[in-house]
Amino acid sequence: MEIAIAGGIVRRVGGAQHERSAPMTPKAILARTIANFLPLVCERAGAKIVHNSDAGYTGVRFETVNGPVVLQMPTEDGNDFRIVHEFIEPSDENGGRTEKEIVHFPAIYKPQGVAHLTAEILNSRGFLG
Repeated sequence: MEIAIAGGIVRRVGGAQHERSAPMTPKAILARTIANFLPLVCERAGAKIVHNSDAGYTGVRFETVNGPVVLQMPTEDGNDFRIVHEFIEPSDENGGRTEKEIVHFPAIYKPQGVAHLTAEILNSRGFLG
């Protein structure tokens, strides 16, 4: 499943034949390719493709046991991949932040490597359980 976020509105997007079709940008195609190589444990975590034009990224979102985590592929400010833990709402515990970067790595890996690296990072940090 793919979702798009624009102007604070979240909606599902479908394939090319639908009225609300998914974007076909290079980053969106890369996100779909990475999602196809994810191991089953990541698929069980509810992996979804996200096109967030408000935050300026396309990525893969996982609904983990510790909250949502997003593998971001920034569309504007560089080519580094980021794995970000999103908080449901800001609180005093996290200093009012809405997200925390877990790790970032350069875009030198093939989609299979990015999928494997993402799964290993999420598994080793206790997000997949």
